[in-house]
Amino acid sequence: MADKLVYSSKINKIRSFALILIFVGFAVMYGGILSKKIEWLMLTLFLLGVMFILLSCVVYFWIGMLSTKAVPIICPSCEKPTKMLGKVDACMHCKQPLTLDKDLEGFEFDERYNKRKFRNAAKAKIKDDQ
Repeated sequence: MADKLVYSSKINKIRSFALILIFVGFAVMYGGILSKKIEWLMLTLFLLGVMFILLSCVVYFWIGMLSTKAVPIICPSCEKPTKMLGKVDACMHCKQPLTLDKDLEGFEFDERYNKRKFRNAAKAKIKDDQ
């Protein structure tokens, strides 16, 4: 039996990355606590951990700003509101592949369609086949 591909929305991927940065920051700072006998190492690990957490804040701020520019739509599968970044994306709730480009409807979902060069090459190939 073939495995079904599960897609994730870009907004959720970036938010997950920011959350991972927070956990990495805490883990690095915990390493600083474990190395408290070596002061320079403890201080370095604490500062590095804080840098990870600050980077996470920057990523959260950036995705928040990007989310305000995302196109709000209603998913045709689950009928819940979701946001799309780019020409193709996945529903935030049910992972349904979505597209805003009518020319791409019915084609295999590929996140590379968000890149103009790849999208134009795919459309040209479709026209050549017809």
